[in-house]
Amino acid sequence: MTTTGTALNTAPAPAGAVFAAVDIGASSGRVILGRVSSSGVELEVVHRFPNGVVEIDGGLRWDFDALFGEVLKGLAAAATVAAARNETIASIGLDTWAVDYGLVNTDGELHAQPYSYRDDRCLAAVAPVHQKLDPARLYGTAGLQFLQFNTLYQLAAEPDLDGLQALLIPDLIAFLLTGERRTESTNASTTGLFGAVAGEWATEFLSALGLPAKLFPPLVEPGETIGTLRPEIASRLGLPASTEVVAVGSHDTASAVAAVPAQEGNFAYISSGTWSLVGLELKHPVLTEASRAANFTNERGVDGTIRYLRNMGGLWLLSECQRTWASEDVTLGFPDLLRAAAALPPGGPQIDPDDSCFIAPDNMPERIRAAVRHSGDLLPDDPATITRCIMDSLAAGYAKAIIAAESLAGRTVDVVHIVGGGSQNKLLCQLTADATGKKVVAGPVEATAVGNVLVQARAAGKVSGGLTDLRRLVAASHGLQTFTPQQLSRL
Repeated sequence: MTTTGTALNTAPAPAGAVFAAVDIGASSGRVILGRVSSSGVELEVVHRFPNGVVEIDGGLRWDFDALFGEVLKGLAAAATVAAARNETIASIGLDTWAVDYGLVNTDGELHAQPYSYRDDRCLAAVAPVHQKLDPARLYGTAGLQFLQFNTLYQLAAEPDLDGLQALLIPDLIAFLLTGERRTESTNASTTGLFGAVAGEWATEFLSALGLPAKLFPPLVEPGETIGTLRPEIASRLGLPASTEVVAVGSHDTASAVAAVPAQEGNFAYISSGTWSLVGLELKHPVLTEASRAANFTNERGVDGTIRYLRNMGGLWLLSECQRTWASEDVTLGFPDLLRAAAALPPGGPQIDPDDSCFIAPDNMPERIRAAVRHSGDLLPDDPATITRCIMDSLAAGYAKAIIAAESLAGRTVDVVHIVGGGSQNKLLCQLTADATGKKVVAGPVEATAVGNVLVQARAAGKVSGGLTDLRRLVAASHGLQTFTPQQLSRL
């Protein structure tokens, strides 16, 4: 399989070429124009839109029709902005969250609005899957952290897959744009049906679970061209039909890690947002029983790297608290909450941010307080105190995950890079430095979009080199902030 990021197109990007990045998370999405030069990457957000789960047909699903409509609106806005500046959109890259998919029939029609990983329908499928495929065997091949919503459990919960094909969310968007059915490899590696060593579909798992052999389309690597725009889509967007959709690290974490501005070889990363992805970048997966027991995952990264990490709770905890507080007419923004939390003394109660009780939405402050009570402590019903509990708990969880990753992979890291929305959270960054005892470098905030754009630019010949070269561009063009340990960790 291709692991060098080499694109299928051979013509270099024209002068004035820009790149459109569609970056969608579990709570919002953006369409961004990226301009790349030898001095770095410049981003311009041209469209923002909300995203979130909705209850449809008795389950928590994504309103994909509305989501795709926003993607088209954003790409049309990007085309307008580019044209006004005499720029050419050289390609489009797509990244979203992982594991979820849409089912498409032979006519290319969406079978139903895709389920969200936050729906609990797959809980009943876990035990039957493990009866057919022992967890140790699953891990020995896929190397995937056990999460109850992993794609293979979701698929096992489907009542009927006859005549249907599964397209992961970014692949579904690419299909609607181009008519081409492909599965990008970094996202494929989150399904539990992908071989961590082989880099191919684990067809024996599909067979064992009674799933169709061609349930997923063929694989494509970051940097390869998926296809060009359908004529009707191109006309609607105001773009040439020759505009390419290029595979990037379509799992948003893969794109984010590609943009980690690491200038030191031994680094850990934290992609901090709705979820926290905490780990190391390796050349080979770690498939030991100890790694499985520690619940670490081996997901594919750009250029065939391995993202050895734990998927942990994240800032979803605080955003859900804010939603509850807003319903109670307590409206405090992130800056106010963090300032109040930072003024509190250290040493307060903590929770396990990975506890499955925090996955679903609904009155997060009370669930956090209940978890603290269950541990034999008390947490006041006060937004600042609850916020501090969340920040302390996340930082402690990050430190434990990094210590475990170092031990399991036989590596020692010198610096921790925090990218994504959490890199703006100075309290969390400082607490992480304190908990790990390591230097923390924060930024860029828009790492996912930066990684998306850089992979496109390299495919178009605008830049060259490996991940180290791309990361130098990131470090040169984005302001980074450093935090050093100030107090002893409780670990």
